[in-house]
Amino acid sequence: MTEQLSYIDVNPQGEVKSLVVWMHGLGDSGHGFAPLVPELNLPDNLGIRFVFPHAPVRPITINNGLPMRGWYDIVSFDMNNRADEKGVLTSAEQLQALIDSELAKHNLTHDKLVIAGFSQGGVMAYHLGCRQPEAPAGILSLSAYLSMPTKLAAEATEAAKTAPVLAMHGVNDEIIPVALGKQSAEVIKQAGFEVTWQDYPMQHNVCAEQIGEISKWLQAVLTSKSPA
Repeated sequence: MTEQLSYIDVNPQGEVKSLVVWMHGLGDSGHGFAPLVPELNLPDNLGIRFVFPHAPVRPITINNGLPMRGWYDIVSFDMNNRADEKGVLTSAEQLQALIDSELAKHNLTHDKLVIAGFSQGGVMAYHLGCRQPEAPAGILSLSAYLSMPTKLAAEATEAAKTAPVLAMHGVNDEIIPVALGKQSAEVIKQAGFEVTWQDYPMQHNVCAEQIGEISKWLQAVLTSKSPA
């Protein structure tokens, strides 16, 4: 049985009409991005419920085995093997169970779902989003990269390929080089996805201009499929 993930949620004023599941980065928790919701200034009529799951605590090899919240272990700085595949797959199973539960609980279809994440969370957003059984409203990956890039073409679903992908990165990112972010976005594009790339004069963080763009994008992908 898949272990249930705990999470922080931020709910709309009225009825829940759409869902954003947003994964945090290494060493953070769901609390890290929850305060961002008011800054997005999203209209109430979209009825967006935000869910910020907490990653399990695990030893992280590159941090001398120190236990912290992480979606997977990082055993090396070698970009091709940075993400521990077993950890990614285990977390993906837990996150998918959470997504399925949330959609069912609020009687939502995939076209009302956005899968988002920052850093390690963005890696998970790519992994999950590209493999959804039905097309989500969108995939948002911030300051991240693609795990298992050589497997994407074979594992991406045709349904998921219709979902818009927004990839954002800081050009001065000292943790995940912007070149890796661009390379990952290109691999996703080559697999058949429509990818929008945006970079910012920042490091491994989120900036005010970016928050404004995320807000516009969320409104676009969640409004375009709303009934008139």
